[in-house]
Amino acid sequence: MTEATSASSVTISTSGDAALRVSGVLPDREATWRLMHHLARALDASRVPGVACVIPTYDAVLIEVDPHEVAVDRLREFVGVLAESIDADHPLTELPRVFEVPVLYDLDGELDLRSVASAQGLQIEDIVRLHGEPEYVIRCLGAPGGSPMLDGPAFPQPVQRLSSPRAHVPAGMVSVAGRQATITPAPAPGGWPLIGRTPLTVLDLGSEPFVPYEPGDIIRFRQIDIDEYQALLGTRMVAR
Repeated sequence: MTEATSASSVTISTSGDAALRVSGVLPDREATWRLMHHLARALDASRVPGVACVIPTYDAVLIEVDPHEVAVDRLREFVGVLAESIDADHPLTELPRVFEVPVLYDLDGELDLRSVASAQGLQIEDIVRLHGEPEYVIRCLGAPGGSPMLDGPAFPQPVQRLSSPRAHVPAGMVSVAGRQATITPAPAPGGWPLIGRTPLTVLDLGSEPFVPYEPGDIIRFRQIDIDEYQALLGTRMVAR
């Protein structure tokens, strides 16, 4: 990255000649997260010619551009002014939707729940309880297929990733790593420990958008048994 410029709330750096990276520099983590997503939404709404894709994360936004349609330096100036106009204290979502996600936890030891519990010095039941307690705010959408990226449950320590990633993780897997948690909407390789699976269909390529949630919405996990898993298998994920 080169040619970084700073304002009171962001630092903007060029990434080659086809992208800008905007990093939030507010002292409050929550305000930084809100600012990045408000900025991404404002950029999408502005429909700036040449802006190909806007990708917000926890504390940054990547703006991919067509350099033949927009001058990166001009765009950087516009983004800086736009960022300074945003009220980072304003809620990202006025009425967040709540998605209840049933989970068949890995009580039989097929996946990684037992090893996660052992590494944390806890019983399996403790991991299930701690994972199911919070209301998780969706922080951003990740790979694959718009995975809802969540702050992790209150485990005693960060969860180590697998030493040997799986070549194939099926859709619907519920996983944790570090201080984060997520659901896998589409089959993909993955190195996060799997603690359960949901019967819900999260990704629907025939709908718009492809996933039913957005950053700022809320996910709750609920433990189910195998009979309920079979009864709900294939049900689309919808807000309560």
